[in-house]
Amino acid sequence: MSLPNPAELLPQMATALTSHLNKRQIREPRFIGIRTGGVWVAQALLEALGREDALGILDVSFYRDDFTQNGLHPQVQPSELPFEIEGQHLVLIDDVLMSGRTIRAALNELFDYGRPASVTLVSLLDLDARDLPIRPDVVGATLSLAAGQRVKLSGPTPLILELQTLAN
Repeated sequence: MSLPNPAELLPQMATALTSHLNKRQIREPRFIGIRTGGVWVAQALLEALGREDALGILDVSFYRDDFTQNGLHPQVQPSELPFEIEGQHLVLIDDVLMSGRTIRAALNELFDYGRPASVTLVSLLDLDARDLPIRPDVVGATLSLAAGQRVKLSGPTPLILELQTLAN
């Protein structure tokens, strides 16, 4: 299976996001990337949109429902939100949507900061393997992987998708 090139997906994602925001009459969205891959995608998407907005960064590690099973990852860093959440139209960006649990954790964390007016979900890849009813509003590509396969994003420049097979 060949994976799509993120550089080819980003312009179409920028167009789809602009259309989505215009349709909803959202003029001043606030952009938030989920650490780490979501931040890279958010930065590339802002560039494709020709925007220089402040970028919020979420680290959802403490909000994961599997935190007690997996423990604290050594790379955990605090979230950085350089703007208010209350009443804002947010664009939440992640690299790969799989089970939906990272997005659930991100929403839980965001609501701890305030009640946004809306949240638009953008994902580079949707692996169509959700455990939760969470779907992106804007997606670069949708893939179905075989059991034991995962996709990893490397970056930030260039963004590269890599297919990985988990050891048994």
